[in-house]
Amino acid sequence: MPHSSPLLLGLELSGTGAHPASWRRADSRAEELFDARYWVDALRAAEAAGIDLAFLPDSFALQSAGALGRLDAVAVAARAAAPTRRIGLVPQASVTHTEPFHLSKAIASLDFASHGRAGWEVVVGVGEAALFGRKPEQDDRSRWREADEAVEVVTRLWDSWEDDAEIRDRATGRFIDRDKLHYIDFSGEHFSVKGPSITPRPPQGQPLVAVRAADPHSTRVAVHRADLIRIAAPDLATAAATRAELRAAVAAAGRDPNLVRVLLDLDIHLADTVDTAAAEVAQLEEWIATPAPATVFHIGTVGELRDLLRRVETDCAADGVVLRPLALHAALDRLPGRTRTLRERLGLPRPAGRYAHA
Repeated sequence: MPHSSPLLLGLELSGTGAHPASWRRADSRAEELFDARYWVDALRAAEAAGIDLAFLPDSFALQSAGALGRLDAVAVAARAAAPTRRIGLVPQASVTHTEPFHLSKAIASLDFASHGRAGWEVVVGVGEAALFGRKPEQDDRSRWREADEAVEVVTRLWDSWEDDAEIRDRATGRFIDRDKLHYIDFSGEHFSVKGPSITPRPPQGQPLVAVRAADPHSTRVAVHRADLIRIAAPDLATAAATRAELRAAVAAAGRDPNLVRVLLDLDIHLADTVDTAAAEVAQLEEWIATPAPATVFHIGTVGELRDLLRRVETDCAADGVVLRPLALHAALDRLPGRTRTLRERLGLPRPAGRYAHA
């Protein structure tokens, strides 16, 4: 059965690219990685290509290879909020060593700054406990149990102000109606938060929550909490089966599966010809050898990528894709994006002219 709405296009902006050797390419702009202009240029190029969602990876740990260090993803998204207009901004933010009260405020502020374009990709910190020294390293089950609580706290805090809590009554000097601010009084295994938030309810009410379903623990959180579920699969048939399983699990959890989008990660490298693309990937691998990706991998031209995206849509392999360029700037000028009308973005048909002849 075909999708009821057009395929969502996401782009992951991972430094100079997903491949750790991508910084060595002449077009990488690696020397600008810690300059805001680098990120603004990349996000504006993605927006111009019609990309719907920009995912910004982050971690407290250094990368294991390639260009080391990174800017804070939420701060990058906030910097890009003003010079962009349409693209969704979805930074990663870890819950393992970050208080959910602070995260709720940061993402709500991003939603205000972007006029309702913010999302939050929930991640957990692995191997980071020694950097903080406040608790021992956790196993995956414990990390994601904590993450589940954190999402609950964050979303409750977003709701702790009613939409019309701000009254700004100059005559009486009352800025807010205190009866419309609510304690969340959350007490769980990992967090105890009274609330309310110090930030009004975001423009979206609740910014989108994304979770990568990579194992049973993260999948459980994704099924119960996420608006966007990211998956990896070796082929489109496996992706379609995974999507069907996730939709069934979402329904079993008492949620409407039609309100959740499953996004398939696609590792890509684009060039003007297939041979050129293959040669450039071979050069990256010569610089730093990497394991074969565990997801659908496209090395070739933008025309062939468009064909692949059409197959994703017709095979119901996913509701959208997240393109992960091995070399970001090799892809930015060739992205298979599109400019869509408002009706197309909402999945509504274009009405036929009433006076047109059959």
